[in-house]
Amino acid sequence: MAATLEPQFLNPIFPSTNPIGSRRLLFSSKKPIFLSLHAPASSTSTTQPFVHDPTDPAPETTSERAGDRRRTVRLEWEKLVRWSRSWRSKAKTDVLERTNKVVVLGGGSFGTAMAAHLAERKAELEVTMLVRDPQVCRSINEDHCNCKYFPKHKLPENVTATTDAKTSLVSADYCLHAVPVQFSSYFLEGIADHVDPSLPFISLSKGLELNTLRMMSQIIPRALKNTRQPFVALSGPSFALELMNKLPTAMVVASKDKRLAKATQQLLASNHLRISTSSDVTGVEIAGALKNVLAIAAGIVEGMNLGYNSMAALVAQGCSEIRWLATKMGAKPATLTGLSGTGDIMLTCFVNLSRNRTVGVRLGSGEKLNDILSSMNQVAEGVSTAGAVIALAQKYNVKMPVLTAVARIVDNELTPEKAVLELMSLPQVEEV
Repeated sequence: MAATLEPQFLNPIFPSTNPIGSRRLLFSSKKPIFLSLHAPASSTSTTQPFVHDPTDPAPETTSERAGDRRRTVRLEWEKLVRWSRSWRSKAKTDVLERTNKVVVLGGGSFGTAMAAHLAERKAELEVTMLVRDPQVCRSINEDHCNCKYFPKHKLPENVTATTDAKTSLVSADYCLHAVPVQFSSYFLEGIADHVDPSLPFISLSKGLELNTLRMMSQIIPRALKNTRQPFVALSGPSFALELMNKLPTAMVVASKDKRLAKATQQLLASNHLRISTSSDVTGVEIAGALKNVLAIAAGIVEGMNLGYNSMAALVAQGCSEIRWLATKMGAKPATLTGLSGTGDIMLTCFVNLSRNRTVGVRLGSGEKLNDILSSMNQVAEGVSTAGAVIALAQKYNVKMPVLTAVARIVDNELTPEKAVLELMSLPQVEEV
């Protein structure tokens, strides 16, 4: 038979009819354990100490627990390093070894950075850039630099440039497409006759074609009149300047052809560029397109000096809007929280190197869009993509208040101040 505790003793703030500080003994088959059950101390009561069973092991000291934690962390890190070394020892490098020529379409900053990266991967690799500006072409061939975008960065000597499409594309093993989205169809139609039907296209361009709402995975095969043209989308948080400076970067390649995705991974990955693979082409492309529009919104908040609270709220809302539309289009939710989604959004919305964010900052400061664009020497894809995004939202019946506001501001139909007022006046609803 065991003594029972009255319910009042289950919580010391309850009143009790028993003497304060009484000690109850629970009988069982084990050794007795004394419990000190008492109300808050008063002038007429004393607290009985907890009686420790001397057969129990001594409690660990703080230093011993800290030592155990350090050993656990060290063991986990060592396991990770062993796994990584084992994986690298089995990794194939035959793709790079058998690749002799890569062509880069476009002479912009990101195309130049990727050309330099590939050229440094293998000294014998022929990397040819197809550019339209004769001055840029001469500077690459004669001075080994891109005078327009990276005048202070020396390019590897195996990077050359040409303005002739046929010369650049002949015998190419891979093609990196770095032409802005809005000009891609026209450009590709002009070189289609020189493109091998089996040449893999790795798209570096992010955005949606304004009039057709097409992504690059749709634009390239259509413009080349080859629905079976091998295609890979490269995306993720990456500034061209940091790639040129060989700072650690991580990106993702997406293709419906898993072998091609793996081959592209082998071609591009290095000790300062991590490449993950994905089969979710839609998710990678749509996230890469929509984050540019969100970056304009983030820049507007910065330009208007609305503070960190509003910045966080706006970007969170924008991320939700991107998720709503992308999943309706068939994207995988995991893609949207990965490098091409959350990773690229964080970089583009919060860092001053972002062209789209810069446009937003200047809009929020009161400048006119035409003046902003005319002063820039690079394309801010978010400006053109904004209208296309809203058309897509209508097509898939998705409400996107933040991105719609950006499109209205870009079209000069709404001021940033009015947009903020309207967004803050939206109905208070359940978060989804």
